[in-house]
Amino acid sequence: MKIAAVQMVSGSEVEKNLRTVSNFINLAVEQNVELLVLPENFSCMGMKETDKLDIREQQGDGPIQEFLKTEAKNNNLWIVGGTIPIESGDDGRIISRCQVYDNQGLCVGFYDKMHLFDVKVPDSSERYSESDTIQAGSEVAVLDTPFGKTGIAACYDLRFPELFRQMLDKGAELLVVPSAFTELTGRAHWELLVRTRALENTCYMIAANQGGIHINGRETYGHSMIVDPWGRVLNQLEKGLGLVVGEIDPERVKQIRENFPSVLHRKL
Repeated sequence: MKIAAVQMVSGSEVEKNLRTVSNFINLAVEQNVELLVLPENFSCMGMKETDKLDIREQQGDGPIQEFLKTEAKNNNLWIVGGTIPIESGDDGRIISRCQVYDNQGLCVGFYDKMHLFDVKVPDSSERYSESDTIQAGSEVAVLDTPFGKTGIAACYDLRFPELFRQMLDKGAELLVVPSAFTELTGRAHWELLVRTRALENTCYMIAANQGGIHINGRETYGHSMIVDPWGRVLNQLEKGLGLVVGEIDPERVKQIRENFPSVLHRKL
């Protein structure tokens, strides 16, 4: 099964970002990709964190969701839609929602980002406070897909292994993680976290990251990658826009779990 991650350097213009996604979808289809994962905030990374409030949509209705639905159906492609700003009922905050569309264009499930990036990055002047504009989710999401049971997380969630253990307990075989890791934190921890979450749960991992300098000067790390259940990096892209393509085999997950059953040896 061919799968792919899209790496972007999203700007403030939604239509321009969607055109970029459309171009990558065409490229993916040419390579017989069946599942495409977009990065966090693929539709907009503006000058201010509050810019996302201006493009928020009602669940099931809006140009970003309609775009994903149409592209999935027209291209016979499963799409993991990064994160989309969805109305929360709070005027000052949105829900950062990852929606999954099947190859008929149906939204088959979603995940609301649970862990919010409220930090001061050590040894730098960078500060972030996602909770100012995002309302945290609370539900673990594992969906039935042709690619195996698929668990969804987003960016900062990578630092919380208990979330991934809960996905494993729900049967996860594939993990998808749309992200916008910063350059500083990514350089220190991105590959370590992605490979560790895949390895310790014996799952495939598709980690789609933003990767460049954005309109407000923020730099994201890139290095979108596909990792197998043994923790091996199958493919990755360092910086800039691109498509990271790989192949997954659900039977390999079963084989590794049977021969090296670490997930069954848990004591806690």
